[in-house]
Amino acid sequence: MPTYLDFEKPVADLESKLIELKKLAETTQVDVSEAVVRLETSIVQLRQDISQNLTRWQRVQLSRHPDRPYTLDYIELMCEEFIELHGDRTVRDDPAMVGGFCNIDGQNLLIIGQQKGRNTKQRQQRNFGMANPEGYRKALRLMKLAEKFNKPIVALIDTPGAFPGLEAEERGQGEAIARNLKEMFMLKVPVICIVIGEGASGGALGIAIGDRVLMLENTWYSVISPENCSTILWRSWNFKEQAAEAMKITAKDMEDAGLVDGIVPEPLGGAHLDHKAMASTLKKVILEHINELQKLSPEERINQRIDKFCSMGVFIE
Repeated sequence: MPTYLDFEKPVADLESKLIELKKLAETTQVDVSEAVVRLETSIVQLRQDISQNLTRWQRVQLSRHPDRPYTLDYIELMCEEFIELHGDRTVRDDPAMVGGFCNIDGQNLLIIGQQKGRNTKQRQQRNFGMANPEGYRKALRLMKLAEKFNKPIVALIDTPGAFPGLEAEERGQGEAIARNLKEMFMLKVPVICIVIGEGASGGALGIAIGDRVLMLENTWYSVISPENCSTILWRSWNFKEQAAEAMKITAKDMEDAGLVDGIVPEPLGGAHLDHKAMASTLKKVILEHINELQKLSPEERINQRIDKFCSMGVFIE
């Protein structure tokens, strides 16, 4: 059964009626085709109305939807071939960060990203998508490998943040992320970074320095989550909706501020409702940007990448 968020309950009621109507038609052989069409039209219209009036907090909820596609889902749907590579050659392999070489419509490239889990066991194994230092070092090792073989890099970002545990700090969490930032600026191959879910703090930024930084329609990108911002400012999680509005963390906010280069549209109602359609759109966007970036020389890409990030921000003396 699909999972419905609080603001999707009216849709859930209509879809429940639609299921009952179809069951009735099967058991009684009564023609209810007109009623089915009316209900389906009402559901589409209702989803359109909801999508057009989503608050920032509701988009945060959609970015965390349990049915939303994760990195490995996109890899499975977009890639003809995928060879996953493991380990940072220092400590261990980090299941929260996945990556490897793949083929998308004849284009060979490296794809990396954070990976969450679908159930309790998987979430524990993937550490809820929160990478340790070895995860970021693995990502950098793979990016350097892609650079060596002149393959474009695609980074899929979906994390509530880098793992904040004591052992992660002991192994140099801050240094690992900082080194990734430095090295990604100087990569000679095209780098495309896409926020596919949550883009929180340095955990997201650690693989998000690219020639193109994109966001899916119902995602967020910020230095802190609305809940933690609410905890700091109001000493309570109860003001997370107000925090989300004040922080301006949605894809539209980021594009308006010049912090991302574009927004990738999602299927009506969100990516969780149609994984295949979302993957198809994402594949098309990736290939378009790779084709554009490959027309530039490595020096031009690096200079544009540095200029783009250095021009971010506003200050008043």
